[in-house]
Amino acid sequence: MVAATPSCGPTRQWRVIHENVSIMSDSLTLSRASPPATPARRADPTDEPAFVKAGLIAVALLFFVLFLLLPLVSVFVTALSKGVTAYWDGLSNDDALSAFRLTLLIAIIAVPLNLVFGVAASWAIARFDFKGKSVLTTLIDLPFSVSPVIAGVSFLLIFGRQGPLWDFLDAHNLKVVFALPGLILATVFVTFPFVARELIPLMQAQGSEEEEAARVLGASGWQVFTRVTLPKIKWGLLYGVILCNARAMGEFGAVSVVSGHIRGETNTLPLHVEIEYTDYHTVGAFAAASILALLALATLALKLWAERKLAQDKAARRADAVQA
Repeated sequence: MVAATPSCGPTRQWRVIHENVSIMSDSLTLSRASPPATPARRADPTDEPAFVKAGLIAVALLFFVLFLLLPLVSVFVTALSKGVTAYWDGLSNDDALSAFRLTLLIAIIAVPLNLVFGVAASWAIARFDFKGKSVLTTLIDLPFSVSPVIAGVSFLLIFGRQGPLWDFLDAHNLKVVFALPGLILATVFVTFPFVARELIPLMQAQGSEEEEAARVLGASGWQVFTRVTLPKIKWGLLYGVILCNARAMGEFGAVSVVSGHIRGETNTLPLHVEIEYTDYHTVGAFAAASILALLALATLALKLWAERKLAQDKAARRADAVQA
């Protein structure tokens, strides 16, 4: 009688081990033969489909044409609609010439004042720590948050007949509102952030190491400013002056409140455009407006040039720092 072979005998165990080794060898062979799986390509978060790009470009071009190009073209077309002679007459009459002179005079006075204030404020904020520094920074931004009309009304309430200073001004025969001083004050108020706001971040980014080195070598404060600081900030300073001048010559709201709209005396060029248009002198109004439009185009060209010079200056300084 033959005894039954147990299922768990040595032969059975060897067969199971052999099968497991075969499976492992087959899996290793397949893993060596197959190339490693490449990770999924990560999409660029800034990349958009072609139709989205085309739509955004179309919207931008449509906005440019409707709100910038067409109004600009219409100004010159309307100004020249009755010929060059009528256009020149609209620019050469006494009221227009007075408005030109007054606008230039205000800009000549207001821009240098803002230049001095902007440089001094940016120097103090970027180079020193003092009590009230945050207050000064907030006050510089005040004209950006207050309507120009509100600023003009404030000057009117301070220096006008109902203001606290009227008795003193009247006793000394001094005129502020409805006169040149009021126009200058209103213009200075609405334009003084431009120079400071351009210089403060620029001077903070440049640091004060070069100024400190110059002081250690014996340079005076004026020498440090003229020979070290000013060459570093000249393009940013020019950029702020360009913007300040453009705003000074084109300001309407604050100047309108304190001017009194006196023809030939307190009307600036923007106010002259309004009066000519309300009096149905369309050609004269658009002729004066064309001068403001040309000023805006010139400001834009100078702004782009100053931005390019500022970028080149920053790139040159970064290159010098890397080489050092």
